[in-house]
Amino acid sequence: MIYLDNAATTFPKPPEVEQAVTEAFHTLGNAGRGAHAATLDASRIIYGTRERLAELFHAEDASRIAFTCNVTEALNIAIQGLFEPGDHVITSVCEHNSVLRPLYLMEQRGVKVTYLPADFKGRILYDELEHAYQSDTKAVVITHASNLTGNVTDLEHIAAFTEKHHLLLIVDAAQTAGVLPIDVQKQNIDVLCFTGHKGLLGPQGTGGIYVRKGVDIRPLLAGGTGVKSYSKAQPEEMPTALEAGTLNGHGIAGLYAALGYLQKMGIGMIYKREMALADRFYNGVKDISGVNIYGDFTTENRVAVVSLNIRDLDSGSVSDWLWEDYEIAVRAGAHCAPMMHETLGTKEQGAVRFSFSHFNTDEEVDAAVRAVREIAEEA
Repeated sequence: MIYLDNAATTFPKPPEVEQAVTEAFHTLGNAGRGAHAATLDASRIIYGTRERLAELFHAEDASRIAFTCNVTEALNIAIQGLFEPGDHVITSVCEHNSVLRPLYLMEQRGVKVTYLPADFKGRILYDELEHAYQSDTKAVVITHASNLTGNVTDLEHIAAFTEKHHLLLIVDAAQTAGVLPIDVQKQNIDVLCFTGHKGLLGPQGTGGIYVRKGVDIRPLLAGGTGVKSYSKAQPEEMPTALEAGTLNGHGIAGLYAALGYLQKMGIGMIYKREMALADRFYNGVKDISGVNIYGDFTTENRVAVVSLNIRDLDSGSVSDWLWEDYEIAVRAGAHCAPMMHETLGTKEQGAVRFSFSHFNTDEEVDAAVRAVREIAEEA
C-alpha cells in the first residue's frame, strides 16, 4: 500500500509510539484517582505530555493545556464555551465542519456569524476583515491551514486585526500542530485547538486545547476530576476545568512518545521533507491534460496537501480507481469543508486529496504521478 492520506491521520506512526501505548497497558492506572504506583505513573506521563505540548506551542505553563479526544471536541469546548446570544463571531469559508457546525449551533442560540470569503484559489480575502467587524464582535475563529487546499492562513495578519479590536483569536491547528512552528504568545493566540493523531504523530483519540491565562471558558462537560469532589460545580482551575472524567492515559502515553520523536527529529526537518514530496507530486501532475489542481502553489507558505480532479470524473470514482488498480490510499469527496468546495466550484464533484508524510518515499510519489497520468489518459 502507498499511503497518501496523512491529512486525515498520519500513518505509519513512529515505532516509539506503538511501544509506549503497549507499555501503558501494562503500567498505567487512573491519573489523579489515588496514590499508588499505577495512578502515579499515569499522572506523571500525563503531566509530562502537558509539559511537552506547552514547550512546543510556547504556552505560559503546562496547566494551560487541557486534553480532549480530538480537535473537534476542543473546538466545541471553545465555541460553545465562549460565546453568548448577541455576540458576533468572524470566521471563513475555508473552515472544516469542526468549526462550522458548532458555529451553526451557536447561530441557533442567537450568536451572529460572518463568513470571510475566499478567492478561486481558496485564499482568504483579508481585506474583508475590517468590513466584517461590528461593535459586538467578540472573536475570530480561523483555521491555520486548509485541509482541502493546503493553503496556510496569514495568522500574523489576523492577529494584528484581533489585537487592534481587542478580540479573541481562536485557531484550529488540526493541519499544523507538529507541522508548522506555533508560538501562542508571539502570535497572540488566545485559544489553540489541536489533535494528536495528525502532525503530532500520536494515537487517535488524543487532542487538546490551549487557553491563554485570563480567558475563561464554560466547561462543555462536568463530572469527576479527582479533586474538589464535594463541590457541586466543575473546578475553575485549568486544566481540570475542561477535563471531566478519565483521560485517555494510554493514548496520551503514545502522544508523549510522539512528541519526543518530534523533538528528536525536529519539525522543521520533517516539514521540509514533506513539502519536498508534495512539490515533487505537484510538479509531476500539474501539466497532465485534464488534471485540475486546487489551492495556491505560488507561495511556499503551505502544508503538504495537493487536491485535484481529473476532468469531470467523480472524485470518489478516482479514489476507488487509485486503490483498486494501484493500491494508493487517498481521500476523496467533500473533506468536511462544504463552503470551500462551493468557493472552488467542486461541490458536486468533490476532490481527490493527496497528503504526504516524511515516511513516504520519492518512489511512492512517482508511482502516484504515473497513476494519475494513466487515469487521465484512459478517462
